[in-house]
Amino acid sequence: MKLKKIILNNIRSYEYQEINFPEGSTLLSGDIGSGKTSVLLGIEFALFGLQPGQKGSSILRNGQVQGGVIIEFEVDEKNVIVERKLKKGKTISQDYCSITIDDEKQETSVTELKNKVLELLNYPKEFSKKQNILYKFTVYTPQEEMKQIILEDSETRINTLRHVFGMDKYKKILENSSILISKVREEKRIKEAITINIEQDKLNITSKENELEEKYLNLSSIEKELFLKTETRKRAQEEKEEVYKKIEEKTKLQQEIEKTKFLISTKQDTIFGNKKQIEQIKVQISELEELQFEDNKIIELEREISNLRSEKQILNDKNLQVTSKIHSLTLKNKENELIKDKLDKIEVCPTCLQDVDPVYKTNVLNKTESDSVENTNKINELSIEKVEIQEKIRKLDQDLLFKEKKSQELKILKIKLQGIQERQKHLETLKKSNSLIEKDIDILEGQKKLLSNLIFDLNKYDNLYEEKQKGLNDALKEEKFAEIKVAELKREIDVFSRQITELKERIKKIEQIKKQVHHLSDLEEWITKRFISMISIIEKNVLTKLKTEFSELFSEWFSMLVSDSFNVRLSDDFTPIIELQDYEIDYAYLSGGERTAVALAYRLALNQVINSFLSKIKTKNLVILDEPTDGFSDQQLDKMRSVLEQLNVSQLIVVSHEQKIESFVENIIRFKKEEGLSVIETPLN
Repeated sequence: MKLKKIILNNIRSYEYQEINFPEGSTLLSGDIGSGKTSVLLGIEFALFGLQPGQKGSSILRNGQVQGGVIIEFEVDEKNVIVERKLKKGKTISQDYCSITIDDEKQETSVTELKNKVLELLNYPKEFSKKQNILYKFTVYTPQEEMKQIILEDSETRINTLRHVFGMDKYKKILENSSILISKVREEKRIKEAITINIEQDKLNITSKENELEEKYLNLSSIEKELFLKTETRKRAQEEKEEVYKKIEEKTKLQQEIEKTKFLISTKQDTIFGNKKQIEQIKVQISELEELQFEDNKIIELEREISNLRSEKQILNDKNLQVTSKIHSLTLKNKENELIKDKLDKIEVCPTCLQDVDPVYKTNVLNKTESDSVENTNKINELSIEKVEIQEKIRKLDQDLLFKEKKSQELKILKIKLQGIQERQKHLETLKKSNSLIEKDIDILEGQKKLLSNLIFDLNKYDNLYEEKQKGLNDALKEEKFAEIKVAELKREIDVFSRQITELKERIKKIEQIKKQVHHLSDLEEWITKRFISMISIIEKNVLTKLKTEFSELFSEWFSMLVSDSFNVRLSDDFTPIIELQDYEIDYAYLSGGERTAVALAYRLALNQVINSFLSKIKTKNLVILDEPTDGFSDQQLDKMRSVLEQLNVSQLIVVSHEQKIESFVENIIRFKKEEGLSVIETPLN
């Protein structure tokens, strides 16, 4: 990773400042409080955001409602720009996050951005839920925090270093192993409880199989009994059906008797009807024989009717002529009236257009009036004549109606007289029919008597049918009872079979569970006796290796900063041991410069160990030192040149107010305060 640029906007003492970071070693120089450390806090905030417990007010400049940081860096030849913004509401929180990788910008959440940065820096995934502890101990740790680690009690220190080294995973493995053992034991107890009754289940299977065999024997016996009951029922049903056939035969005979009775009654009604008809025909013949009939009288009446019709036709024609004349004369009178009206009004002749002479008008009117009077007289005469004609027609109609009626009566009488012979023939036919019907009735009466005798003989089957029905009902009950016994026994057999199958399946599953219990026992033994001890050994070996490497590096760095009279090393709990002439000296009794040297050596050794142990992280070539020479003597300051050269990193950023450090680095950025705001004083050297 290589830092390229950071832009601070309303961050701590900065209003707006853009800072470029060159490669090699760079000194952030300035008086105490000029804003040097704020740049380092801005870098940390830009990369990882606010830390748990860290308030936004520690980053946002006082009195401002919003601010932000933009940082540009390079990693794996990718140019990365990260932007974070703060906004003040009820609290100060992160308001906006984005990341741009090779000009491809993506707005993200706070958590997503942190995970993306950790991924780019190739930090282990387990550090995503931790504070920026790996960054602090590999890149930037304030010197006072290093002194605090040294002064912590041994348990706190080693737990902190476990956290830094990622060694707490072994502790987590052991804790999870304990949980797993507890779960395994619990599951083992549950499964052992399931398998405890397996022998009793096997005995139950044997018992139920014996009982099932006995039930099969009983089933065979009951099925034989059912077969016999069924045969008995079939015989009873056949006997009942035979008797029922006799009953049906009797019913058919009774139906035949009823039919015979109906035929006799019908034939008797026919005889009675024929007798009545014979009496009626005799009366009709007697009446017709008394009638006298003459054909000449019908001919004479027909002739008279014809004459009357001719006479009526002549009168109708005459009446039509008189009516036509009356109508014609009436029209003429109307025309005369119209002429009179026109003459009264006309003054000029429409044809010749000359004045009409009054004398002429008078003559014409007189002539018209005379014609009208004459026509009226004729109409009156014709009307009288018309009335006389209509009266004659009316009398002719009456006479004609009377004669036509008389003629019709004579014709009917003639027809009736012609039917006497037919009636006499019909009379004879009816008498013969009655004679034949009476013979049929005698035959039917004999047949009815024969049927009655047959029915009498079949009456005995009524009681027999009831006996057979009762016997059949009893046989059905016996058969049904046997069927129920068979069904119940089969159901019991089915239940027993299912129970045996279920028990076998259960035993099979329990056998599998027993195998699982053995497996769980083996697993428990392996975890408790092998795995946990193996993890403990691995952890111990790793810690020993880390401690050995850490101690050697710590000693080397310390010897570069302090005279050879001191001998330093690390104890098993990573506590610095300082010896002078074989006497151990407590950290608290060291001078300020010596304590700083211990903290700086511890810091640099820890940085190297972490970079070695976590060799794939992308921040190996970046080191930031904040006031690493606090309390150093001039002699110790001179040794810092060798220390910085020995670091051998691509990018080194040192924060210090010591002017002597300026000659040890390649680049210098100077900071100062102007009216309470931090600014860059001079450009890069």
